[in-house]
Amino acid sequence: MNFNETYEKELAFQADRRRATVEFIKIISDLWYDKSIELVLFRNQLIDRNVSQILNLHDYAGKFVQKPISIFDSVEIAQAIKTLDTPPAKLDIGKLTYEYHLEDNTHNNVTAFVASKLRDANKNGDLKPKDVILYGFGRIGRLVARELMARTGKGSQLRLRAIVTRGKIDKQILEKRASLLKNDSVHGDFSGTVSVDEKNKALIINGTTVNIISANNPEDIDYTKNHINNALVIDNTGAFRDKEALSRHLLSKGVDKVLLTAPGKEVPNIVYGVNHKENDPDKVNIFSAASCTTNAITPVLKAIEDSFGVKSGHLETIHAYTNDQNLVDNFHGKYRRGRAAGLNMVITETGAGSAVAKALPSLEGKLTSNAIRVPVPNGSLAILNLELKNKTSLNGIHTILKKYALEGDLVEQIKYELSDELVSSDIVGSSAPSIYDSKATIVRKDGKNVILYIWYDNEYGYSHQVIRLAKYIAKVRRYTYY
Repeated sequence: MNFNETYEKELAFQADRRRATVEFIKIISDLWYDKSIELVLFRNQLIDRNVSQILNLHDYAGKFVQKPISIFDSVEIAQAIKTLDTPPAKLDIGKLTYEYHLEDNTHNNVTAFVASKLRDANKNGDLKPKDVILYGFGRIGRLVARELMARTGKGSQLRLRAIVTRGKIDKQILEKRASLLKNDSVHGDFSGTVSVDEKNKALIINGTTVNIISANNPEDIDYTKNHINNALVIDNTGAFRDKEALSRHLLSKGVDKVLLTAPGKEVPNIVYGVNHKENDPDKVNIFSAASCTTNAITPVLKAIEDSFGVKSGHLETIHAYTNDQNLVDNFHGKYRRGRAAGLNMVITETGAGSAVAKALPSLEGKLTSNAIRVPVPNGSLAILNLELKNKTSLNGIHTILKKYALEGDLVEQIKYELSDELVSSDIVGSSAPSIYDSKATIVRKDGKNVILYIWYDNEYGYSHQVIRLAKYIAKVRRYTYY
């Protein structure tokens, strides 16, 4: 075969791949909007992805499992899922494809294979949708709003009904709120639509009404006037941090659960995937989603603690600057944070080292921690320097963390990164709160000291952890196959 024939064959193959991807996108949309079935590829979201993004995800998937994951296989399995009577679910088509090839000749056809894998899907029972109120509309509040509205589908899980802010509400304020939701300097434009309903003091997001309510005190609000009942309040103001203060939300008419998007006092601090099952939402009304850094390091620490044991360690987090720092040099109540955030690396404290023990009690008193705020607006890095009880090797660490990223309770939390060219901007937009940089890991010769580099999108990855916990509290977690 000459060069021209080879090149023409390559062009034809690429055209076939892209046509198959277009068909795949159509099936993804049909499953989501018709059946509330969400397909992901090794936990990477597929809804609203374009052709190139989906093909790139397939390339990553093949490298991750060290076996080709073809778009043609994905189409075949997605078509099989579409033919089955499956209830609302979240299904990892990458895992299904991988297992299908491992189990060649076990099933008569792909439909029989998928049916056998999803045989437990109907055990969850019917889901009762939950009304959600965002109390505060800052960085985390807006990202949570984006994700809730982008993933509403048929509305069988969480339904964003209201956003509470302070101050007057008029057309100009509504338009400013809408603009901040739609346009984001870090995460780009919102993929949906946002408009203003001045008369009803609401935002219309993807055609759905979300009331904007002004209040100074949580207990003063009667949400039932807006036909909101038994709602979950997600408090992202940072103003209320302990049980007594957060309990004020429960005095509002129409509220029965509260979730704080910050470390909380006298309430369960939860890292979803690690310790959420220790608190029954039928018995507990107030939860904390801990901090972004705690959500980043705890899943990896659990994997290391369970596999090798942690004797002691130090956490250093290289953290993007946050809204509480000054744009230019000015007075600040905390040391060093008064200096210009965009111009300086700023040493400050973090409570993540001790906060881990709330999710993993076996690490109580074993970790010290500190933080350096650096001049990037988003995307952070946690460096874990650990002394282990049992020795291991570089390959041993890789094997354990790949296993946890591929199967078990932490597959949504840990992403195993293969690139040796990874930098902070590359992880912006990752829904996993904990991204293990396999190429940066260091293991001392005696196998007892390891240094792990854990990247995290301190806004987007954390927001997804908040939503995962919110679904657990609201008891609207669908059947999942990971």
